[in-house]
Amino acid sequence: MASQAGLSASSYSKNFRLTHFRRKVKRLERDILRMGALVENSFRLSHQALFARDLSAAEAIPLLDKQIDRFYRQIESECVMLMTLQAPAAMDSRLLGAFMQLVRDLERIGDYAQDISEIAVKLFPYPPHPCMAEIEEMSHQARAMLATSLVALADLDAEVGQRIKQLDSIVDDAYHNLYEVLANQRDIKGVVEPLLLMALLIRHLERMADHATNIGQRVSYIVTGHR
Repeated sequence: MASQAGLSASSYSKNFRLTHFRRKVKRLERDILRMGALVENSFRLSHQALFARDLSAAEAIPLLDKQIDRFYRQIESECVMLMTLQAPAAMDSRLLGAFMQLVRDLERIGDYAQDISEIAVKLFPYPPHPCMAEIEEMSHQARAMLATSLVALADLDAEVGQRIKQLDSIVDDAYHNLYEVLANQRDIKGVVEPLLLMALLIRHLERMADHATNIGQRVSYIVTGHR
């Protein structure tokens, strides 16, 4: 009887730890999605600052970026704590590892959004370049990729996560085409700063799309275990 009671107590303790771990993971998932919503909003504001020449949108981004950074540090710290103290099973370790990489991708997209807002302000004094319409389409595409990656994350949908890779080729093509146009522009009058800023801008958008692709790939890895 004593042995049976000890076994029962051990099973209870194990189940309690497992339930506690699952609750922590669920909270992490919610926090990652909240972080993702902030990043999506930051990207939206950077787009608005750039193409609508909206100074108030640019000024709103630094506060969002601080919130994004807080989520990033908190989530990463909680993942490390769970991996260290809870000794999770292999599948759970894979999940936590993917979470840590995924929030790093989100944090980098947030950083690029802030960089783009700063570029937007520097471009305010100059007349819009003819390439800006194509750059705006590139930005729309990158934003759609981020939104899709967050849907994949929310639903833990591996198929949607993999599909983002196909969308990335559109942004890559736009980047290479626009870079060629900017690099080979002739008869430049006045300062070259706008061209340099736009070259940096399209590079930022291309990197944001890459990070959105990474998020989709990490979702697929969480679900299937395959890279």
